[in-house]
Order: sequence, then structure tokens, then C-alpha cells
Amino acid sequence: MAITSTDTVSTELTTTQVSAALGAEVRGLSLASAGPEQAETIKNLLGEHLVLFFPGQNLSLDEHIAFGRLFGASEAHPNLKNAFTDSKEIFEIAASTGGVADEWHTDLTFKQSPSLMSILNMVESPPVGGDTMWTNLHLAYEALSAPMKEMCDGLTALHDAHPHGRSDRMAIHPVVRVHPETGRKALYVNEHFTRRIVEMSHTESDAMLRLLTSWVTQERFTVRHRWTKGDIAMWDNRCTQHAVLNDFEGERIIQRVSISGDHPEGGPARWSPHLSPRGATSRFDRQLKQFLASS
Repeated sequence: MAITSTDTVSTELTTTQVSAALGAEVRGLSLASAGPEQAETIKNLLGEHLVLFFPGQNLSLDEHIAFGRLFGASEAHPNLKNAFTDSKEIFEIAASTGGVADEWHTDLTFKQSPSLMSILNMVESPPVGGDTMWTNLHLAYEALSAPMKEMCDGLTALHDAHPHGRSDRMAIHPVVRVHPETGRKALYVNEHFTRRIVEMSHTESDAMLRLLTSWVTQERFTVRHRWTKGDIAMWDNRCTQHAVLNDFEGERIIQRVSISGDHPEGGPARWSPHLSPRGATSRFDRQLKQFLASS
């Protein structure tokens, strides 16, 4: 793991950048006793690094929830049930032979207002494997050629909850999202939830999405974290994607607090939705028509 910088935030708290693209390890702070002042420091660090890792925190369920409340209202998962824990403020996944969420994704983009931030507690970690990777969507956008930026800036995309068995839950978001706090642009499509470029035919959209979803996963945009029981990770869901490596055997239990988000904003769509002629429609055309009719 390449360490590129170390910064001192106070006499106790230190951050160590762990990748050139994104991510920093934070030590010297007990999240169980954090208050508004510490939360403001963490928000500033998150704005700089996009993903933060806090080793050895070992938060209880109540401490995890209380820490999340420092950043806003939490939200339950709209489609999936917890494995063991009965809490509306925690989303829990348990697995023992390979994980879920092994496709690159930004959390809950099928919602009109996807989660703003995620705070994950590694309750049980397998001895080997099950790492998580994140990618910097700002860098992914900025590395596009000028013609590709020009095209992407005028497009929107349909997202749905098909992986959860709820294709009826849909939202349309800009392909290029503008971060509300920094003004930086981010490439906002993912292989897990994004179904269709609205302004393109199904064939064109399929080719475009294959290109963009592959583009954002290049190693130069990413960081990889090897988990230890008790680790906390938190990330800005507006400008990152993540994926679990499905390569482990042994109990892996995660609990996540998701902070309610805002509506993704970007530049205005420059073209009308593309709808195929009658008789030539695909499932995605029918889905898009359904969404437009209900909007």
C-alpha cells in the first residue's frame, strides 16, 4: 500500500493518505465519543479524501447509530432485510462464502434522492479476502476526452432496483453530477443500478454504458481496503462507487448507516428521450415509457 502523505489535524488526530486517487486512514479519534466539533473535522477530511478509514473502533450498535446522526438523518434500506439486527437505522449484510454487492455501484441510485454518505462497521471479517474497493468519480470524469465530456454533460440515465427484484423503483439522474459543495463534476453511472441512457436508443445506450462503467473502474481511480474486525469506513456517496471482492470464505458481517441524500443535479438535458417505434420496443423502452408516464 503506497502512502503518499501524512497530515496532522491536531496533536492527537492524524491522517495518512493511502492512495493517490482517494482514501485516507484516520487515527487518534474515538468515534464513540465524537461530537459536533469532531464531525466537522471529519466532514472536511471527507471532502478532501472522499473515503475515510478508522481502524480498530469496535463501535457498538448504539454508538454506530449515534455517530451517524452527527451527519444527518439515517435511512433504512428500502428493499432488503437485515440478516440479524432489528433496527431501522442500520442496514446489515451477512455472508460466509462470497459476498453480495460485488458489482460496482453507488448506493441506492434508483431513488430520487440517493444516500449522501455511508458509514460502514466491519462487525466480523473473514481471515482473508472480502476487501472493498472504491473509485473516484471526479477523476473518472476529468480523465475523459473533451468530446466525451461534451456528450456526457448533456445526457441523463435511468436507474432501477432490478438487483433487488424491484424494477418498478426507478429514478432518472444526470450522467454527470455536480457536487453541491465543491462544484466538481462526477461521472454518475454504475453497472449495478443504471439501465439506460435516456436520450439514446437501447443499442447505443448499451454500448455507452459498457464504456463508462468500465472506464470508472480503472486502477488509477481506485483504492482498496483490507478489512479488520472493528474497522469503520465512511464515504461520500455523491462522487464514489464501490464493490466487494467476492473471494472469501468465513463469516463477514457488515452494518451500515446511510445518511439521507439530496437530489442529484447536473447540467440540463440537451436532447429529448429516445423512444423506439411501436413494435420495436425493448424492456428498457417500456420501462422508460412507464417512468415518463408516471412523472
